[in-house]
Amino acid sequence: MFMQTIRGKTLNPNAVRACLDRWLDEFESKATGWLGTTSGVTEQGDVLALVKFESEQAAKANSEKLEQGIWWAEMEKLLDGEATFQNCTNVYSDTNGDLNSTGFVQIRLGRVSDGDRMLALIHGNSLWRTSRPDILGIVGAVSDDGRFTNAVYFTSYEASTELNEGKDIPPDVRVRGVEMTALLVGEMEYLNLKDPWLDSPK
Repeated sequence: MFMQTIRGKTLNPNAVRACLDRWLDEFESKATGWLGTTSGVTEQGDVLALVKFESEQAAKANSEKLEQGIWWAEMEKLLDGEATFQNCTNVYSDTNGDLNSTGFVQIRLGRVSDGDRMLALIHGNSLWRTSRPDILGIVGAVSDDGRFTNAVYFTSYEASTELNEGKDIPPDVRVRGVEMTALLVGEMEYLNLKDPWLDSPK
Protein backbone atom coordinates (compact mmCIF):
# COMPACT_ATOMS: atom_id res chain seq x y z
CA MET A 1 0.00 0.00 0.00
CA PHE A 2 1.07 3.60 -0.65
CA MET A 3 -0.20 6.70 1.15
CA GLN A 4 0.24 10.36 0.35
CA THR A 5 -0.36 12.97 3.04
CA ILE A 6 -1.31 16.38 1.69
CA ARG A 7 -1.40 19.43 3.94
CA GLY A 8 -2.31 23.06 3.37
CA LYS A 9 -4.31 25.98 4.76
CA THR A 10 -7.66 27.35 3.65
CA LEU A 11 -10.15 30.05 4.51
CA ASN A 12 -12.95 28.25 2.67
CA PRO A 13 -13.54 24.66 3.86
CA ASN A 14 -16.86 24.42 1.98
CA ALA A 15 -15.19 25.21 -1.33
CA VAL A 16 -12.50 22.59 -0.63
CA ARG A 17 -15.20 19.98 0.03
CA ALA A 18 -17.03 20.97 -3.16
CA CYS A 19 -13.81 20.57 -5.15
CA LEU A 20 -13.29 17.10 -3.68
CA ASP A 21 -16.87 16.20 -4.56
CA ARG A 22 -16.21 17.24 -8.15
CA TRP A 23 -13.20 14.91 -8.27
CA LEU A 24 -15.40 12.06 -7.01
CA ASP A 25 -18.09 12.80 -9.58
CA GLU A 26 -15.80 13.25 -12.58
CA PHE A 27 -12.61 11.31 -11.97
CA GLU A 28 -13.09 8.69 -9.25
CA SER A 29 -14.13 5.96 -11.68
CA LYS A 30 -10.99 6.59 -13.75
CA ALA A 31 -8.55 6.77 -10.82
CA THR A 32 -5.72 4.23 -10.99
CA GLY A 33 -5.45 2.08 -7.86
CA TRP A 34 -7.14 4.59 -5.56
CA LEU A 35 -8.21 2.93 -2.28
CA GLY A 36 -9.74 5.86 -0.42
CA THR A 37 -9.19 9.27 1.13
CA THR A 38 -9.56 10.62 4.65
CA SER A 39 -9.63 14.40 4.67
CA GLY A 40 -11.00 17.44 6.40
CA VAL A 41 -10.26 20.91 7.73
CA THR A 42 -9.35 21.67 11.33
CA GLU A 43 -10.87 24.55 13.28
CA GLN A 44 -7.62 26.42 12.62
CA GLY A 45 -7.97 26.07 8.84
CA ASP A 46 -5.47 23.25 8.29
CA VAL A 47 -6.42 21.08 5.31
CA LEU A 48 -5.37 17.43 5.69
CA ALA A 49 -5.81 14.60 3.22
CA LEU A 50 -4.57 11.02 3.61
CA VAL A 51 -4.84 9.42 0.16
CA LYS A 52 -4.27 5.67 -0.13
CA PHE A 53 -3.34 3.79 -3.32
CA GLU A 54 -2.58 0.18 -4.12
CA SER A 55 1.03 1.12 -4.90
CA GLU A 56 3.38 4.02 -5.51
CA GLN A 57 3.21 3.24 -9.24
CA ALA A 58 -0.58 3.58 -9.18
CA ALA A 59 -0.35 6.94 -7.41
CA LYS A 60 2.20 8.21 -9.92
CA ALA A 61 0.09 7.05 -12.87
CA ASN A 62 -2.89 8.91 -11.45
CA SER A 63 -0.96 12.14 -10.83
CA GLU A 64 0.39 12.14 -14.40
CA LYS A 65 -3.09 12.27 -15.93
CA LEU A 66 -3.88 15.58 -17.60
CA GLU A 67 -7.33 15.87 -16.03
CA GLN A 68 -5.83 15.28 -12.57
CA GLY A 69 -3.43 18.17 -13.06
CA ILE A 70 -6.22 20.48 -14.17
CA TRP A 71 -8.32 19.52 -11.15
CA TRP A 72 -5.44 20.06 -8.73
CA ALA A 73 -4.78 23.52 -10.19
CA GLU A 74 -8.35 24.40 -9.20
CA MET A 75 -7.82 23.00 -5.71
CA GLU A 76 -4.62 25.03 -5.28
CA LYS A 77 -6.60 28.23 -5.79
CA LEU A 78 -8.52 27.42 -2.60
CA LEU A 79 -5.37 27.06 -0.50
CA ASP A 80 -3.60 29.81 1.40
CA GLY A 81 -0.02 29.17 0.25
CA GLU A 82 1.50 26.02 -1.15
CA ALA A 83 0.54 22.51 -0.09
CA THR A 84 3.11 20.06 1.25
CA PHE A 85 3.26 16.38 0.32
CA GLN A 86 4.53 13.32 2.18
CA ASN A 87 4.85 10.03 0.29
CA CYS A 88 4.89 6.78 2.26
CA THR A 89 5.40 3.23 1.02
CA ASN A 90 5.66 1.91 4.59
CA VAL A 91 2.01 1.90 5.69
CA TYR A 92 0.07 0.11 8.44
CA SER A 93 -3.74 0.10 8.39
CA ASP A 94 -6.19 -1.74 10.63
CA THR A 95 -9.91 -1.41 11.28
CA ASN A 96 -12.21 -2.60 14.03
CA GLY A 97 -15.56 -1.49 12.75
CA ASP A 98 -17.29 0.49 10.04
CA LEU A 99 -15.18 3.56 9.29
CA ASN A 100 -18.27 5.21 7.82
CA SER A 101 -19.37 5.56 11.46
CA THR A 102 -16.33 7.73 12.20
CA GLY A 103 -17.20 11.03 13.81
CA PHE A 104 -13.72 12.29 14.68
CA VAL A 105 -10.21 11.67 13.36
CA GLN A 106 -7.05 12.70 15.18
CA ILE A 107 -3.97 12.93 12.98
CA ARG A 108 -0.53 12.97 14.57
CA LEU A 109 2.42 14.24 12.57
CA GLY A 110 6.09 14.07 13.49
CA ARG A 111 9.45 12.58 12.68
CA VAL A 112 10.90 9.34 14.05
CA SER A 113 14.35 7.81 14.20
CA ASP A 114 13.16 4.31 13.27
CA GLY A 115 10.02 4.13 11.16
CA ASP A 116 9.90 0.34 10.98
CA ARG A 117 10.01 0.07 14.76
CA MET A 118 7.34 2.72 15.22
CA LEU A 119 4.94 0.89 12.91
CA ALA A 120 5.76 -2.42 14.61
CA LEU A 121 4.82 -0.92 17.98
CA ILE A 122 1.52 0.33 16.56
CA HIS A 123 0.84 -3.02 14.91
CA GLY A 124 1.66 -4.96 18.07
CA ASN A 125 -0.75 -3.01 20.25
CA SER A 126 -4.03 -4.84 19.66
CA LEU A 127 -5.48 -4.04 23.09
CA TRP A 128 -7.44 -1.12 21.65
CA ARG A 129 -9.61 -3.64 19.79
CA THR A 130 -11.17 -4.85 23.05
CA SER A 131 -10.62 -1.96 25.45
CA ARG A 132 -11.48 1.00 23.20
CA PRO A 133 -14.76 0.44 21.35
CA ASP A 134 -14.66 4.13 20.42
CA ILE A 135 -11.67 3.46 18.11
CA LEU A 136 -12.76 2.18 14.70
CA GLY A 137 -9.39 2.13 12.99
CA ILE A 138 -5.76 3.18 12.97
CA VAL A 139 -3.45 4.14 10.11
CA GLY A 140 0.28 4.65 10.45
CA ALA A 141 2.73 5.64 7.70
CA VAL A 142 6.40 6.59 7.53
CA SER A 143 8.24 8.24 4.65
CA ASP A 144 11.85 7.49 3.70
CA ASP A 145 13.06 10.59 5.54
CA GLY A 146 11.38 9.53 8.80
CA ARG A 147 8.31 11.75 8.67
CA PHE A 148 5.51 9.97 10.49
CA THR A 149 1.74 10.15 10.13
CA ASN A 150 -0.65 8.40 12.50
CA ALA A 151 -4.44 8.69 12.16
CA VAL A 152 -6.88 7.35 14.75
CA TYR A 153 -10.55 7.01 13.79
CA PHE A 154 -13.02 7.53 16.67
CA THR A 155 -16.78 7.18 16.86
CA SER A 156 -16.96 10.77 18.15
CA TYR A 157 -14.84 13.54 19.60
CA GLU A 158 -16.62 13.18 22.94
CA ALA A 159 -15.86 9.46 23.10
CA SER A 160 -12.19 10.07 22.35
CA THR A 161 -11.83 12.43 25.32
CA GLU A 162 -14.18 10.83 27.84
CA LEU A 163 -13.96 7.05 27.51
CA ASN A 164 -11.64 5.32 29.94
CA GLU A 165 -10.85 8.51 31.84
CA GLY A 166 -9.28 7.59 35.13
CA LYS A 167 -8.57 3.97 34.16
CA ASP A 168 -5.08 2.60 34.64
CA ILE A 169 -3.00 2.04 31.53
CA PRO A 170 -1.95 -1.64 31.19
CA PRO A 171 1.80 -2.15 31.79
CA ASP A 172 2.54 -3.43 28.27
CA VAL A 173 0.78 -0.44 26.72
CA ARG A 174 2.72 1.90 28.99
CA VAL A 175 6.03 0.30 27.95
CA ARG A 176 5.12 0.63 24.28
CA GLY A 177 4.21 4.27 24.81
CA VAL A 178 7.55 5.01 26.41
CA GLU A 179 9.43 3.41 23.51
CA MET A 180 7.29 5.22 20.93
CA THR A 181 8.04 8.53 22.63
CA ALA A 182 11.75 7.72 22.61
CA LEU A 183 11.61 7.23 18.83
CA LEU A 184 10.31 10.75 18.22
CA VAL A 185 12.68 13.37 16.85
CA GLY A 186 11.18 16.60 18.18
CA GLU A 187 7.56 17.11 19.16
CA MET A 188 4.50 15.37 17.75
CA GLU A 189 1.86 17.65 16.24
CA TYR A 190 -1.81 16.86 16.79
CA LEU A 191 -4.48 17.90 14.28
CA ASN A 192 -8.16 17.24 14.96
CA LEU A 193 -10.73 16.63 12.24
CA LYS A 194 -14.07 17.05 14.04
CA ASP A 195 -15.94 16.80 10.74
CA PRO A 196 -13.90 14.20 8.81
CA TRP A 197 -14.57 13.40 5.18
CA LEU A 198 -14.18 9.71 4.35
CA ASP A 199 -14.35 8.85 0.67
CA SER A 200 -13.83 5.43 -0.92
CA PRO A 201 -14.32 3.82 -4.34
CA LYS A 202 -17.91 3.09 -5.25
